[in-house]
Amino acid sequence: MSAAGGKFAARRAGLLARLEPGSVVYLATAPESVRNGDSDYPYRHDSSFYYLTGFPEPESALVLVAASGDQPSRAILFCREKNVEREIWDGLRHGPEAARAEFGVDAAYPIAMLDEKMAEVLAGAPALYCRLARDEGLDGQLRRWFDGVRARGRTGIVAPPALRDLVPLVDEMRVVKDAGEQATMLRAGQISAAAHRRAMRAARSGVFEYELEAELLYEFRKSGAQFPAYTPIVASGANSCILHYNSNDRQTRDGDLVLIDAGCELDGYASDITRTFPVNGRFSAPQRELYDIVLAAQAAAFEAIRPGNTFHAAHDAAVRVLAQGMLDTGLLNRDTAGSLDDVIANKAYTAFYMHGTSHWLGMDVHDTGAYRLTDHPDKPSRPLAEGMVLTVEPGIYVRPAPGVPEQYWNIGIRIEDDVVVAAGAPRVLTDEVPKTVDDIERLMAEGS
Repeated sequence: MSAAGGKFAARRAGLLARLEPGSVVYLATAPESVRNGDSDYPYRHDSSFYYLTGFPEPESALVLVAASGDQPSRAILFCREKNVEREIWDGLRHGPEAARAEFGVDAAYPIAMLDEKMAEVLAGAPALYCRLARDEGLDGQLRRWFDGVRARGRTGIVAPPALRDLVPLVDEMRVVKDAGEQATMLRAGQISAAAHRRAMRAARSGVFEYELEAELLYEFRKSGAQFPAYTPIVASGANSCILHYNSNDRQTRDGDLVLIDAGCELDGYASDITRTFPVNGRFSAPQRELYDIVLAAQAAAFEAIRPGNTFHAAHDAAVRVLAQGMLDTGLLNRDTAGSLDDVIANKAYTAFYMHGTSHWLGMDVHDTGAYRLTDHPDKPSRPLAEGMVLTVEPGIYVRPAPGVPEQYWNIGIRIEDDVVVAAGAPRVLTDEVPKTVDDIERLMAEGS
């Protein structure tokens, strides 16, 4: 077993320790997906499956059996068989024998044997943990497996009496990142930061959004990242006020701001950075005014990210700064919106800031894990702990509207970084991209 295989084995052991003796876990990876005709999308594994196995191939599944009495726990991998002809066309397949040795499982079988082996594994098990109501086709599989067990009912063998959801258990394991995960995410952040710097240097009035997107994608792949973590947002002018804009086909104009929200995926881990900059290299006075408010809001959010503070404390801190800025600039009229506390209580700020400040980040860009303590009656925001990774991304988006000062129309600004919760101040993984007005203008003056 490789050293990496030992890491995944430890994760599997941690999961099994949470289960009752003899319980069974079933988890399949993601299917391949057809793009059109006979062309597939690039394959990307299921995150939780990869978290527990490190196995990258499609048509694979993991089965775990918790220890019971004198029977040790078991990890069983199902995967494609070796196939010389298909490997000529599609590339290497590990096959069961090599997979068992390399990935540290106790046994490995061809995926075609899954039904047969599951009927054996489930016999007499107290519970089956799987992803309920998530995996297409699982209902049919369960019926076949349980029918296979029930066919032996006259011998006293019974099917598991309990079917339980695996998702919350694995999701919570993934919330806190170990040192290896943090190192990968730091490198992903550095690659993404270089891509943002490249796009800033390439910007000029008249450039198309897709040209800046191309700079990002080039830097991602050139630096070893396998994919963008999500479809890049390159939003200029009024498009910067569309939160999930991704057409990326407008030609920029002199005086536009460009909002780029883009990050790479490296070895299964995402980065997520947003920067906003003037395409001509110089902020106008209204742009700079709103930009500095957003930057101050991010700084306030950073101060609220401490072990023991709640997840939502960063959002509350950012909102307070943003709301005050909206009052100071006249985006919100004091005569109608009231005081700062009124603006926050009535959520009047959502006219210009309508999303949360943070989300978990990890193998998925919107990573797994609860944001609230759901086992408490009032479901409070959960406390932060060292090793959690989250984004910090306040913004202001000003669409033309009656009563809104015209100098701010079509200005959309978001500033986003990725941070690890640490003792004291959070560790910023993406701080290699300029974000003060002076630093952005200085970098853009360097050109490409």
